[in-house]
Amino acid sequence: MAEAGKRYITPSGAELIVTKGGAGTLSDGQIPLQIKDAGDGYNGASSNGTEALSLGKRFQSKDGSVTVLVTKAGVCDLQYDGEPMEIQQPRKLPSSD
Repeated sequence: MAEAGKRYITPSGAELIVTKGGAGTLSDGQIPLQIKDAGDGYNGASSNGTEALSLGKRFQSKDGSVTVLVTKAGVCDLQYDGEPMEIQQPRKLPSSD
């Protein structure tokens, strides 16, 4: 379960926070992400991701039900319930004419 407000860590060391949660699972390819400071670590599992997650970028699930914010950059094949997450486009701010 991707809980809103929880920090997750990837095998490569990238970190993200869930800003909008859902009942599915966040993963790096086939490896489920772990809650930061939860304990076990990845026991030698390494990221198979090729996409660089940049600090401050937001990602959302295909259906828009889950969003995450990258708080520490790294490499990850970020997925939600087996589907790749998409980078969320920044909102347009109104001009101040």
